Amino acid sequence: MKKIFIDGSAGTTGLRIRERLAARDDLEVVTLPEELRKDASARRDALNSCDIAFLCLPDAAAVEAVSMVENPSVTVIDTSTAHRTAAGWAYGFPELAERRVEIASSRRIANPGCHASGFIALVEPLVRNGILPRDAALAAMSLTGYSGGGKKMIADYETARTPLHSGGRQYALGQTHKHLPEMTAICGLSRAPAFMPVVVPHYSGMEVSVPVFADTLNGTADDVRSCYRDCYRDGVVRFRESAGEDGFMSSAAFSGRDDMEVSVHGNGERVLLVSRFDNLGKGASGAAIQNMNISLGVRETLGLEVE
Repeated sequence: MKKIFIDGSAGTTGLRIRERLAARDDLEVVTLPEELRKDASARRDALNSCDIAFLCLPDAAAVEAVSMVENPSVTVIDTSTAHRTAAGWAYGFPELAERRVEIASSRRIANPGCHASGFIALVEPLVRNGILPRDAALAAMSLTGYSGGGKKMIADYETARTPLHSGGRQYALGQTHKHLPEMTAICGLSRAPAFMPVVVPHYSGMEVSVPVFADTLNGTADDVRSCYRDCYRDGVVRFRESAGEDGFMSSAAFSGRDDMEVSVHGNGERVLLVSRFDNLGKGASGAAIQNMNISLGVRETLGLEVE
């Protein structure tokens, strides 16, 4: 039986991972007593005695945790931003070309960011297949449930809500969001997109939209659809010909799930690329468990909530 340790199990991502693993009888989750949860020696022992270590920590703490791992048999899955563009780390989005093989053979796996997952799912296949130029001037809007902001933001929305919390709240206005480096690097873009993340007043769920003028594409909207059909035959990302709800598309549609939907909309002049998923699912803990399953060589969707 494989041993799993979650370093940082009290945060939203760690808690959701623990919840997803609760029904698994093929795994043993190693836990530390509350008084030892932040004890360096106890953490070091746990990190080196497990088979899979999930790091659900701030960036600096994740880097420190990796430095504690001396056992070469331990696979580390880091959910922080710290290693997503670092050399020697597999990027944990298995639906992208060759990534599944890299994940299966790596002891260091960087879990993607939530906003980044939706953007990369839409853009990377198009750049890789020459449909979208690498130097394209792109923009992206991402609607996210408030759970993506962690415990403080959850408390703000659920206990200290003000009238401003009833609407969408755009943030990272200085165009320095921490997901931009991986969005740019993993997609192979020569410049970062203009990015507009917006917190919306529901707990979880995410919707990423990338508008593209048709004359920017090396092809048509139908070529984009064909590309997505070919790219997303396996895994938990699926292309959907007709998505939405009576002419609307809710960012809460995939709340509580671990899969992702991509779709194409628009007309002959303007094309709208849309991905929908859960910021805590395929955007965080669901992706981490999917990567763990690949690393362990078991069914990729085992323990996940997918359609």
